[in-house]
Amino acid sequence: MSHDTEQPILTQIHDLVAEEHHLRSTHTGVGLNSAERARLEALEHQLDRCWDLLRQRRASEEFGTQDQRPEG
Repeated sequence: MSHDTEQPILTQIHDLVAEEHHLRSTHTGVGLNSAERARLEALEHQLDRCWDLLRQRRASEEFGTQDQRPEG
């Protein structure tokens, strides 16, 4: 995978991780309200999808196959 195609995914991962850390650190000892818990779950889900997409793209490049799924 070229750096150009990998960078947007890595940037999104970085942004999601930063938001997750901010959410967790600002509520240490206090706990999250229901909206914040829902946001944290959404962040975790988005991160899982980003990491999966990155692994799939890297595997596709390594084994010479094309990723047929659209981004999203």
